[in-house]
Amino acid sequence: MYFVDVILPVPLEGLFTYGLPDEWAERVTMGVRVMVPLGKSKHYIAMAVRVHQTEPDVAWKSIEQVLDDMPVLREEQMRLWQWISDYYMSPIGDVFKAAMPSGMKTEEGYRPRTETCLDLGVKWRSEQSLHVALDMMHRADKQRKVFETFLTMTGWDSLDGNVPQGKIEELSRDELMNATHCTAAVLRSLIDKGFLTTYEREVGRLNHGGEPDYTKIQPLSKAQQDAYNDILMGFMKKNVVLLHGVTSSGKTELYIHLIKRAIDRHEQVLYLMPEIALTIQMQQRLQRVFGNRLGIYHSKYSDAERVEIWKKQLSEVPYDVILGARSAVFLPFQRLGLVIIDEEHEISFKQQDPAPRYHARSAAIMLAAMYGANTLLGTATPSAESYHNVLTGKYALATLTTRYKDIALPEIRIVDTKDLQRRKMMHGAFSPQLIAAMHAALDNEEQIILFQNRRGFAPMVECKQCGWVPRCHYCDVSLTFHKNTSLLTCHYCGSSFRMPEKCPCCESKELKSRGFGTEKVEDQILEMFPEARVARMDLDTTRTRSAYERIIGDFSAGRTNILIGTQMVTKGLDFDRVSVVGILNADSMLNYPDFRAYEHAFTMMSQVSGRAGRKGKQGLVLLQTKNKDLPMVRQVVNNDFQAFFHDLEAERRNFRYPPFTHLIYIYMRHKDNRLLDSAAMEMGARLRQWFSSRVLGPDKPAVSKVKTMNIRKIMLKLELGIDLALVRKYLRQAQQQMMQNKQYSSLQIYFDVDPL
Repeated sequence: MYFVDVILPVPLEGLFTYGLPDEWAERVTMGVRVMVPLGKSKHYIAMAVRVHQTEPDVAWKSIEQVLDDMPVLREEQMRLWQWISDYYMSPIGDVFKAAMPSGMKTEEGYRPRTETCLDLGVKWRSEQSLHVALDMMHRADKQRKVFETFLTMTGWDSLDGNVPQGKIEELSRDELMNATHCTAAVLRSLIDKGFLTTYEREVGRLNHGGEPDYTKIQPLSKAQQDAYNDILMGFMKKNVVLLHGVTSSGKTELYIHLIKRAIDRHEQVLYLMPEIALTIQMQQRLQRVFGNRLGIYHSKYSDAERVEIWKKQLSEVPYDVILGARSAVFLPFQRLGLVIIDEEHEISFKQQDPAPRYHARSAAIMLAAMYGANTLLGTATPSAESYHNVLTGKYALATLTTRYKDIALPEIRIVDTKDLQRRKMMHGAFSPQLIAAMHAALDNEEQIILFQNRRGFAPMVECKQCGWVPRCHYCDVSLTFHKNTSLLTCHYCGSSFRMPEKCPCCESKELKSRGFGTEKVEDQILEMFPEARVARMDLDTTRTRSAYERIIGDFSAGRTNILIGTQMVTKGLDFDRVSVVGILNADSMLNYPDFRAYEHAFTMMSQVSGRAGRKGKQGLVLLQTKNKDLPMVRQVVNNDFQAFFHDLEAERRNFRYPPFTHLIYIYMRHKDNRLLDSAAMEMGARLRQWFSSRVLGPDKPAVSKVKTMNIRKIMLKLELGIDLALVRKYLRQAQQQMMQNKQYSSLQIYFDVDPL
């Protein structure tokens, strides 16, 4: 008797063993999907891991169906799943759920797209019978015209006797209707009378980018060529190279040359980007060169499209290059040779919720190692961890210190909003200097980017009389006012509430908005610049793939003058005519209760500054802040990453934070606050038995309630070199001991390894 160990797409630890009937024993191998029962009535599509003959000690059931003739998961992918599950302390079932498209995990599953095609009725497939058919239509001119066009387009008009003289071409219903401009009724009549028959033809959902055109690859400048050579030299010494290049230095052109080199070596390339918005712009650039050798994979694609890309990657003609967001790391590759992680510093590469809470940068580096491939990390503002790995010799380094065509870095001017507000010279979110610069840019038909890292109209509403602030019923946060919907919205659970007409505490009608988000900025811009064409790019305006494409396409083509956005506009977008960038409120990034706040602020301000003056002339950046004397602000102005990292490194070393320690957060959730406090104290005590002073907490996080669930957090600070496998063992043991206590049966405990 054979048995098979499988992974179920549920948040449960470990593998599950099922009986494997003899007739299926040869079909089931690692990576084949099977249908299995679970419990009394549930059925799941599971992933086979191992076939063996060891009968389990507990009662078992047999699989019900084998779904694949060939594996849909490669060995390297399975190893990556297991590494993510182990390192990030997440059930492997959660990794399965995150990794594969839904259409490959559900019983209804993926359905191929089909289109209706037309064929000639069997009784009319001779020269003589066709003459009869046309005679029968002598009073139906529209039907005869459509029928004759069908015969010409398919080649059925070439019959000699009953043998076609050429190839019979397939013709879709839509193609014939487009060619003849006929109505559906006319075509239906021909089908009902049997002159034409229909059948369904499977068609792919994937875009076809045409043939590759390598003549469009631009030659490298001397600085780029030097960096290119340094990268190749780096790959000879280390598996990972960090490319530190200033904004607009031409890193993308370097990537294109490296991709071409990999293709020439018959290798595949994975190109990861942090944001879908970037993927869209990069897709256009790469498609011009690599054509149909390029595949795109991210969450804004439909599930069916993702299934088709997955299957194509398993086929005999996979894409040579995959461009995608973090989920693309899970795709199957047959001969992966190069991984490019652009904007490697971006926190968007870290999955937050739901589990697994993996970092795509780390996962991609591991994937590359499993294939024996190289990894290139590209950025203008390296993460602290990556730069530390360079300094300690773990990664090699290549640099690009000049902009492409020697265009000057933007001039960054500090605007002291504290002084301007004292003198009552601020116009809402705008300083006089920024307004003047915007007028000048618009007069010169140039473009403007405004960065405000808060969406909505106002981050907070407050009663002027008693200070009451509307808060979410389900989360421990104040509500954000969205003017376009006239609703108060929670940005944690998504709940919306009507804006009250008066304060529920004192019944005052003086409810005032505090602060400003991108929606309010847009309102003020439209008032000050009524002739300007304005677009807003934040989570509220980019919920679909087409929305991303439209906003970026319009700005690239000059159809909009001013782009207002959250951190989405700080990424590596490339626009030719941007001359002014306004950072409206730098302090909202600096005054955040997190040890990474300054690192994230430096990164975002440096990156958004780099959008200015990218082609033709030096750009201008106006950085509005109340803390003009902060060293970090000066370092942004001077584009001095080395000084910033020196200060950051000293601070992190003194307070024992990454990259000088490993961090693991242990989160606990429960609806009952008292029970949660008791559980958190008990969990902390258990952990101190093993980790002593390395345990900090428990305490309440900044947001201590989300979706009715109260939250407590314990921080584990671990010195470098500690046995992480043993650490994970103890953490799992503590979790199991807690869950065995009946009073904690509904307690949720989960881990965030290397949190951001």
